[in-house]
Amino acid sequence: MKIGLIKEGKTPPDKRVPLSPSQCAELKEKYPQVEVVAQSSDIRAFTDNEYRAAGIPVVDDVSDCDVLLGVKEVPIDQLIPNKTYFFFSHTFKKQPYNRNLLRAILEKNIRLVDYEVLKSAKGTRLIGFGRYAGIVGAYNAFRGYGLATKSFELRPAHECRDRAEMELEFSKVKLPSDFKIVMTGQGRVARGAIEILNSLKITKVPIRAFLSESFDEPVFVQLGVLDYNRRNDGLVATRNDFYSNPESYRSDFMRFARVADMYLACHYWGDGSPFIFTREDAKKEDFKIKFVSDISADIDGPVASTLRPSTIANPFYAYDPHSEKEVELGTEGSIGVQAVDNLPCELPRDAAEDFGRELIDKVLPFLIGDDPDGIIERATETRDGELARNFIYLKSYVEGEE
Repeated sequence: MKIGLIKEGKTPPDKRVPLSPSQCAELKEKYPQVEVVAQSSDIRAFTDNEYRAAGIPVVDDVSDCDVLLGVKEVPIDQLIPNKTYFFFSHTFKKQPYNRNLLRAILEKNIRLVDYEVLKSAKGTRLIGFGRYAGIVGAYNAFRGYGLATKSFELRPAHECRDRAEMELEFSKVKLPSDFKIVMTGQGRVARGAIEILNSLKITKVPIRAFLSESFDEPVFVQLGVLDYNRRNDGLVATRNDFYSNPESYRSDFMRFARVADMYLACHYWGDGSPFIFTREDAKKEDFKIKFVSDISADIDGPVASTLRPSTIANPFYAYDPHSEKEVELGTEGSIGVQAVDNLPCELPRDAAEDFGRELIDKVLPFLIGDDPDGIIERATETRDGELARNFIYLKSYVEGEE
C-alpha cells in the first residue's frame, strides 16, 4: 500500500495535515510494507524539508498512490480517479454546497472515507479536530474579553509557533476576583477548553455553588444538556429522552446567565433542540454575560448573540441586545462575541499532531490490516461509482431532488 499526503487545494488554504513528519516516519516503521509520500506544498504548517528530514519522500505527483489523505474538501478538478480518499467531505448531511463534489467522486469511481463518520463499534467518533477547537476557542475567549474591557492584550494564537508559545501569554490575563464562566458541552471541544481553564488555574465548582455562592477567585461550571434544559411538563428528564424528543424541552440557561460573566459554548446542538438563550433573554436586565465564545458556531441559532461566523483575521465582534444588531467590540451594554468556525487552523502544527495521533492509533490499523468491526467500511461513503450501503439515503441529494 502506498499512502500519499495531498496538498490542500481548498481556498482559503488550510495549513493542517493529517500526519506530521514524525508520524509519517512512525507509520513506516510500524508497517514496513507501507510506503508514505508527501505531495509538495508551500501551504502546510510542516515544510517539505521537515518531511524530507524525517525520511519521507516529497513528490509533485501522487497519482501512483493507493490511498490519499487530506483534511478539507478536495477541489473537483484535483480529484484523481479510482483512488481511496480520506478527508472531511461535508456531504453526509446533504450540504447543498458540496453536492457537485459528491457527484464528481461517484463519476470518478473514488472510494471516499469521511473522517467525520469514522466511529467505533459503539458509535462514538474516533477522530476529529474538536479538542483544538476547544483549546483555541477558550484562548480566544480571554483574548476577546481583554480587548473588550481594555484590561489586557494577548497575541493571536496564529501568531504563536505552537501551543506552548501561546500559553506564555497567560501571564497577562487579569480577571476580576469574582469572575464566573459557564460552559455547555461535555465532549472533545469541552475537554479542550477545560485544558485552557486549568492552565489559567481557574477552579471548577459544582452547579449549586456556582449559582448561589460568591468566590474570591475566578471559577467555572461545566453543564450537560440536562443541566440547562428541562421538560415542559416537569417530568423527569433523561439524556435519551432529550435527544429523542427535544421539542418537549425548554431552556433553563437563564439561571446561569444571571450570575456568569463569560460563556463558552462547546456543545453539540441538534435541530429541534431549544435555543440556549434567545434575543429576548439577552434583553433582560438580569442577563449578566458580557462575553460569549461560541466555539460550536451555530449561526443565528441557539446562542442569540452569534449573528455570523467570524474569521481568524477578525475573530471578534459584539452584539447589542436591544437593537439585535452587530456593534463594535467594547460598545457599552454589548455582548462580546467570538465565533471563528475554523479554530484549529490557528494552531495547525499542534492540531495536526493531535489528529495524526488518533489517525495512527484508531483508524489506519484497520485500513492497513484487518477491520473486524467494519470501522472503515461504515465510514465509506462511496465505492465502485455508487453510494455505499450506509449512505443510500444521499441518492436524492446527489440527483438534485432535495
